[in-house]
Amino acid sequence: MEVVLHAGVHETEADRVVKCLLRNIDRLHAEGVSVPSPGSYRRPLRDALALLSDRAPDPGARQQLLTRVLDGKETDRLILSNENFFCVPKLAVSRGKFYPLAETKMADFREFFSEDHIELFLAIRNPVTYLPAVFAASPHDDFATFLDGTDPLTLRWSELIDRLRLTLPDVELTVWSQEDTPLIWGELLRQLGGLAEGPAMAGEFDILQEIMSGEGIERFVSYLTDHPELSELQRRRAAAAFLDKFALDEAMEEELEGPDWDELTVDLMTELYEDDIEEIAEMPGVRFLNP
Repeated sequence: MEVVLHAGVHETEADRVVKCLLRNIDRLHAEGVSVPSPGSYRRPLRDALALLSDRAPDPGARQQLLTRVLDGKETDRLILSNENFFCVPKLAVSRGKFYPLAETKMADFREFFSEDHIELFLAIRNPVTYLPAVFAASPHDDFATFLDGTDPLTLRWSELIDRLRLTLPDVELTVWSQEDTPLIWGELLRQLGGLAEGPAMAGEFDILQEIMSGEGIERFVSYLTDHPELSELQRRRAAAAFLDKFALDEAMEEELEGPDWDELTVDLMTELYEDDIEEIAEMPGVRFLNP
């Protein structure tokens, strides 16, 4: 069986992924793909993995979880999603790293599902907006306390990906940039479901609709209707062209709450993030979803 874990990260539309997959549940079921309700597995899986710190999985533990999650039904591909899988928001940055416990958590997950083929899906986000957003989701009142002594200029998503690849070389890893999500949303849903290229998924353009004018989205949908032969890549390129012309400026802007970074710092962090994306996209064993 293929077991897919979508582990966020925090503040990257994680819950929206599940909701949109569920809108396509009939199509997914027809392909042997299961998307159980997160409430059916998040706590039981967390409790089962917590026991692995000092012992091997109990015989039958995997099957017990699957029976509960799948209600006794067979499946070829199981999609699990939890943005708190690595940790809660207050622990997302520590010791100068993103998610310092990530590889340990994934190693436990791999051990628990040792009979299965594992895939990990992970979004990344510009630290300029990611850090304030996760800080706001944490119980911390002070941004410096949240950073735990970490210099934001030294944080690299590629360092997290490196740790995961070194610890779990047999786990397939798919990564994308949150900033590209409106343009690659459909491809992401298909990759999660293990689906071949085909008709648009239900909800494929929902995010695009939120950042594009009504006229723009109407023209875009009309264009797709008139050109049903377009490939996925061609649809993404068309979306980028329409977004470039009809984007809502106010929807593209984000307020930063917490840090008092000046414009130079913001620009530098963004430049470092863009360099980091290029490095991740070239990493062996990593599938990076480009718009």
